[in-house]
Amino acid sequence: MWKPAILAVVIAAAFAPRGAHAETYYPWCAWYDEWTYECGFTTRQQCLATISGVGGLCKPNPYPAPFGENRRQRRWRNDY
Repeated sequence: MWKPAILAVVIAAAFAPRGAHAETYYPWCAWYDEWTYECGFTTRQQCLATISGVGGLCKPNPYPAPFGENRRQRRWRNDY
């Protein structure tokens, strides 16, 4: 008797709207060869520590930052 009601609640919860969350942008990538890379480093030092001993290069992330990530804040001045 309760099974259809419980099933309806579970299905409704699965499709309920969730809060938005921003993806983390990592500006540095470790390139091991032409096709193998990992863009998961916030600093160049992290990248260099990862490739030490295995080889590779540290390069800036080739993909752009999400909109609004690196935008300057505009400050309004009152000059009068």
